[in-house]
Order: sequence, then structure tokens, then C-alpha cells
Amino acid sequence: MSLSDIATGWGIDALVAELRDLRVKSLEHRQRREHPPKLPSRKVLGPIIDSLGAVLFPNRLGQEDLNDEGIDYFVGHTLDSLLRQLERQVALELRFVAEQNGSSTDVKPRAVEITREFAKRLPKIRRLIDSDIQAAYEGDPAARSSDEVLVCYPGITASIHHRVAHELYNLGAPLVARVIAELAHSATGIDIHPGAQIGDCFFIDHGTGVVIGETAVIGSRVRVYQAVTLGAKRFEKDDNGMLVKGNARHPIVEDDVVIYAGATILGRITIGKGSIIGGNVWLTHSVPPGSHVSQGQTRTEIFAAGGGI
Repeated sequence: MSLSDIATGWGIDALVAELRDLRVKSLEHRQRREHPPKLPSRKVLGPIIDSLGAVLFPNRLGQEDLNDEGIDYFVGHTLDSLLRQLERQVALELRFVAEQNGSSTDVKPRAVEITREFAKRLPKIRRLIDSDIQAAYEGDPAARSSDEVLVCYPGITASIHHRVAHELYNLGAPLVARVIAELAHSATGIDIHPGAQIGDCFFIDHGTGVVIGETAVIGSRVRVYQAVTLGAKRFEKDDNGMLVKGNARHPIVEDDVVIYAGATILGRITIGKGSIIGGNVWLTHSVPPGSHVSQGQTRTEIFAAGGGI
């Protein structure tokens, strides 16, 4: 059966031809006509992250019928499979970057190296996630158990993704890391760039609408609530009018800080240790350790300076 037979009445043949022309023009514009890019896949990386969760927490996120005798086998078998898949996704990224740079370097050894080093860091990732779970359990009176926190809390889902993505980002697979971060963003509404540095015992309560930028630095035992933004105040441009990439432009949040719902903190400023930032505060200047900043205080400061809201 021909495509025209299948597509009777829909004008499919014309649409296929037009879409092909657009695709070819796009590839030619990017000088990729002969080598269309093959990128890491959300459909592949999603199950990899699910499998990683099962490896890290086999009793709670693994198979239902696991027993003590079978756990190690399950963990080992699952690890072998997911790491092989992850290595292929890392290789796709490295090959894409190499082709963009006009290089023909064999990327497989580097992909294997990145994946092997990532595997070595899994115990560290587990310890950090454990600390996040404990922080959530201790910080939320509605939490009845750490098990409930792990399987129900969107902040922990985002934390698992971020802890994994951040290691891959640092190891040289930023695109794979970004895809993993966006999987969490889609599932939870929590947007954490994989470049953000986040200490232990991190708790995002409720979580929807939280945004944490690439160069943000967050200390230990920090708690944030929904709709908090740790963002950039402005975007610098070079002499050609292009955005400068990679410069430090997001806040530093020191240890034991609490940031309540709706707070917006912008720029490379420092929130001192033990500070409390109230709900709906708009903050663009550093505050010393132990500060208590409320919306009323920030309004007073604006009016005192002769400005408006």
C-alpha cells in the first residue's frame, strides 16, 4: 500500500514534501545536510533515571518482589544495563559537539571514561539524596515517614534528577545533564539548572515554580518554598551584542537559609548564613548573616531611596 493510498483525503503527500523541504533547508543553513545531528534522547534518558532511582533505593523504588538475596543481583544487573545505555547517550553528545567543531575524534573512549567516573560517584549521590530526604522529613510536619518523602515529594524527585545531572554536567556531558534536568522540570514544575551547586540537606517544600539558575551556589541545610526564583538580574553582552555565556550571575545562598514562597532573588548577591527571606520579597542586594528580610522592609527601603514600586 502506497503512502498516497494511506493518506487519501488528508493531503499527506504534499505535507510530507513540504516538511522535507523545510528540514533540508534547515540542515543546509546549519551546514548539516550530509550529517544530520543525532542528539541524546529524552525517551531513553527518562527510563535511565528511573532505573537509577531503583538502583539507589531498590527496596522502595525497585521491583516489588525483591528479597534480601536478590537485591544485589538486581542492582548489579540494572546498573550494567543502564550504564551501557548512558554511555551511548553521552557518546551522542560528544559526537555532536565534535562534529560542530569539525573534529573527527573517536568519542567512545571519552564517553566510557565519563560514564565510568559517573558510576564511581553513585555512593556520593545516594548520600546527598539521603540528606535531602531527611531534611524534608524533619522540615515538614505533614511528612509521616522518610519513605513517604521519597515516593511522594516532588522536591525529592527534582533532587534525585539534579544530583545525577550535576555530576554529569561536571564530568563533561552538559547536554545529557540538561535533558535530565528538564525531565524533572516537566514532571514537577521545579527548574534547576544542572550547573547549580547545591549542598547537602536541601529541601524544596511544595516546589511548583521554583527556578534555580546555572551559577547559583547553595549551601547546606537550605530550605526553599514554591515559586522561589534564584535568577540573574541582567544579561551581559559582548562587543558584538551577543550574550556572554558562563559568567557568574546567580545568587549565593549560604548555610541554614530559609526562603519563603514567591521570593525573587536576582544577581550575584550573597544571602548570609541563617537568614530568613520572607514571601514575595524582591531582592537584588546582598544581606548579612542572620538577616530577616520581609516584603514590608524592602518596600520601606525603596521609598526611603526615593524610588517607586
